[in-house]
Amino acid sequence: MSQQEMAALLKNRDGKPLSSSYFNYLERDRGKPPDYLLDQIAEILKVSRDVLYFWAKRVPPDLEPGDNVDPGRVDAAYRAFRRELRGDGAGAGGKSRKR
Repeated sequence: MSQQEMAALLKNRDGKPLSSSYFNYLERDRGKPPDYLLDQIAEILKVSRDVLYFWAKRVPPDLEPGDNVDPGRVDAAYRAFRRELRGDGAGAGGKSRKR
């Protein structure tokens, strides 16, 4: 899909299509796309919203840090996340890999 085609499918907050020049700006890592655009891109590309936020090196807005977040739980979550991505853990019904 071309940049122009993708930009035409994306909508600004006002409902108008995104300009291809702004999409090009974002695609070249010159700016940070707002969450509402990331959500639309995930839908258009048919990928999980969480996967797209991961690729964008962003935390989904529903997981943004807050005052009531226990640092121990954050640490445990990241350890589990790393194990799963590396294939070290059983995760999703699979077997643990030995190193």
